[in-house]
Amino acid sequence: MKTRSRSLFRRLVLTATVWTLVALIAVALALTTLFRNSVLRTLDDRLEAVALTVIATAERTPTGRIIPAQPPLDSRYNRAFQGLYWQINDIDEGEPGDVLGESESLLDEVIYISPRAFEAALATFGQPVSYNTKGPDNQSLRVVIQGVELPGEVGRILAIAAEDRRPADAEVRRFAFVSIGVFLIFGVVLAAGVIVQVRIGLDPVFKMRDAVAEVREGRSERVEGDYPVELQPLSVELNSLLDHSREVVERARTHVGNLAHALKTPIAVLLNETSSDTGELSLLVRRQTETMSRQVDHHLRRARAAAHAKAIGARCDVTSVVDDLTRTLNKIYARQAKSISAACEPDLIFRGERQDLEEMVGNLCDNACKWAEGTVQLKAGLRDDGQIFLRVEDDGPGMDAGQRESALKRGVRLDEETPGTGLGLSIVVDLARVYGGELKLGVSEIGGLSAELHLPGRQR
Repeated sequence: MKTRSRSLFRRLVLTATVWTLVALIAVALALTTLFRNSVLRTLDDRLEAVALTVIATAERTPTGRIIPAQPPLDSRYNRAFQGLYWQINDIDEGEPGDVLGESESLLDEVIYISPRAFEAALATFGQPVSYNTKGPDNQSLRVVIQGVELPGEVGRILAIAAEDRRPADAEVRRFAFVSIGVFLIFGVVLAAGVIVQVRIGLDPVFKMRDAVAEVREGRSERVEGDYPVELQPLSVELNSLLDHSREVVERARTHVGNLAHALKTPIAVLLNETSSDTGELSLLVRRQTETMSRQVDHHLRRARAAAHAKAIGARCDVTSVVDDLTRTLNKIYARQAKSISAACEPDLIFRGERQDLEEMVGNLCDNACKWAEGTVQLKAGLRDDGQIFLRVEDDGPGMDAGQRESALKRGVRLDEETPGTGLGLSIVVDLARVYGGELKLGVSEIGGLSAELHLPGRQR
């Protein structure tokens, strides 16, 4: 199952953005609630003023009704269902009594008095109580009710003032929409600021990542750069690790050399002791000793290459290796009228040890020179997948598919008369695999064998 990559940058940005949005939403809701309460408080104050006006000027008419001598001046109280209403009720033994008077805007309708509001008005007699209810024309009303006792014949009454609260609710909604829009824009700006801040804050981390990649790709030998105090210890530890890695490689190389020298000396003694004896035992010992020598060379070379391949930052210039090999081989095979030409793209870098590249390319070129009629061509360049290729072609007899497959096996020799051990191509294959590369054999454009080596590298 593929694990999703985790990004510190994404984590910081998402965390900061989520908390910012939560905070902005909470602030927007809090401001909207405060604005709503303010609007309702203003509406209640206005209704309380109307109720006091009704109470202050209330008088009983000859017909027994109670109406204010000076009703509110707003003309909407005189037009039906215009959203402004007043009403006076009698208090009958702890219950709302008959309607004693009302504004003309109510027509034949009455304002409903909820039992809870009535009980609250009696409990705080003389103080206004607010509540919401449905009114004429299915309007949502904000109601203020106040119980008072007037002198004379009027007695205890309930003064009620009501107003359609839909305009107030619409104002609150407008404020909420505007707040959401403003805070949304503010949130986008803050999110952009968070991204910039996190990017700037993590810039040293990105620089260290690039510095480590430079070392890994072989462009640099150490993690260089001026880092903050939080990252400086990591930079020091990485450089210490690189130094330790190089030290381990050098120590392994020394041990490999010592082991090779320690083994080759007794093997050489055995070969010398049996070279002059033609007995069956001597021949057997000599054959087995030669096999031991080849195997020791092969495995020591492979162990050394494995140590080099895992060394961080190992690299070498391909052009210089190719030029040196071409010059040397031209001198060796000049008497046989064989020429070796090379065409190499500029600035090619092999991510590995120089002596391993020399070992691989040298084996391929030497093998091509042995079989060539007179021409060997070497080409080096950069592949589309980022690897480098080195192609060695000759104009010799070449190989068919079966021979090419067999030639890559360790110790296989297709012609016993040609000098060699049969390990050359297999050594190249083993070294290439250690570095994550491969060797492919095919038909050359000039008639013989084509050996193409793919290796990790880059172009400077």
